[in-house]
Amino acid sequence: MRAVGEWEQVVNEFESLRPLLFGIAYRMLGSAMEAEDMLQEAYLRWTAIDPAEVRSPRAYLTKLVTNLCLDQLKTARERRELYPGEWLPEPVVTPLTLDEPMEHAIEVESLSMAFLLLLEHLTPVERAVFLLREVFDYSYKEIAETIGKSEAAARQVLHRAKQTVHASRRPPMTSLAEHQQVFGEFLQAVSAGDLPRVMALMSSDVVTVSDGGGKAPAAIHPIVGGAASARFIMGLRKRAPEGTRFEIAILNGAPALLVYANDTLETAILLNVEAGRIRNLYFVRNPDKLHLKPLPTL
Repeated sequence: MRAVGEWEQVVNEFESLRPLLFGIAYRMLGSAMEAEDMLQEAYLRWTAIDPAEVRSPRAYLTKLVTNLCLDQLKTARERRELYPGEWLPEPVVTPLTLDEPMEHAIEVESLSMAFLLLLEHLTPVERAVFLLREVFDYSYKEIAETIGKSEAAARQVLHRAKQTVHASRRPPMTSLAEHQQVFGEFLQAVSAGDLPRVMALMSSDVVTVSDGGGKAPAAIHPIVGGAASARFIMGLRKRAPEGTRFEIAILNGAPALLVYANDTLETAILLNVEAGRIRNLYFVRNPDKLHLKPLPTL
């Protein structure tokens, strides 16, 4: 049995790394709930070992959490195929500000809905290597030890991942200030019932995706095009029941709209803005994805 001081050290070591570990798990899985499950399992395993046998807690726990996520992703594709309608990542609360340092830009972008959906094109190992290297700045040696491959193999995996990401990637992320401006104009136009203005704020190939998970009404297929998306949104506005209220929150690095009915959160609406226009609209309606867990920060 551990002494009290030793136990506190073990717990504190894990908690000090929680923001990093959760950040890895969330980006790997696109689910805060599943990320928490991975951290809980990692915590149980961490507290069951002799810390004297661990040279680097950061390396040990990174490998443990990454491999738990890789195991989870083995069945993810099958579960997604059975998922009712469109699947979207679970949003998280991110208290970011307009003066976010540029060196953290990739960390912010990698939390966006568009980026998380882009990662779905990668294999699980490619996703792990890409995130560890490009987002969390792990060395090739550390990555190789994490995934159980040579450094040369890790470099090859990253090369393939970059090719896939760059082939699908849109223009660089919009600044938070520009995103806020477009977001504000969008809310004003919708509130005023100004259909032409709503359409003008959207790119011609805008895609609207709604995720109800079979537990809430949602569009089964993506809605493509500015006119169709604008009409869909204005239709929702007209049908909103009395007592509906709205709040603004920062989700996944950008402003988002929360829709409440009778004080129950029913929808989180997130935007992807490119070149001053709305490129994607994401309606998260699955109640299992509306817990809005705050992203742990250092």
